[in-house]
Amino acid sequence: QLQLVESGGGSVQAGGSLRLSCTVSGYTYSSLCMVGWFRQPPGKEREGVGVIHTRSSTTYYTDSVTGRFTISRDNAENTVSLQMNSLKPEDTAMYYCASSHSCAPWDRTYNYNSWGQGTQVTVSG
Repeated sequence: QLQLVESGGGSVQAGGSLRLSCTVSGYTYSSLCMVGWFRQPPGKEREGVGVIHTRSSTTYYTDSVTGRFTISRDNAENTVSLQMNSLKPEDTAMYYCASSHSCAPWDRTYNYNSWGQGTQVTVSG
């Protein structure tokens, strides 16, 4: 059974950095097309942050994080990471990783089959 587990959340001051990791297990590599990162601020809907395609390593990001966030993958460790730099208070949210067997659209929650439990990111200042 496919499982995703996030780690690396925490509290940081504005301008700081955090690195989130998503460990994916129990899957057939060829069955997944993409692993995405989403976030849900308090009282708001879940929104797409970015995605990496498992076969090509192509990445896409929402406009608000472009240039600040970077998604990468480590095949040996079966992990997908989200490096977040120049963090802002508006980045405060619960962050989730999710996997999809289809390849588009990347930023719609309905397109993802499996989700992690989430990790909290809080940016102060």
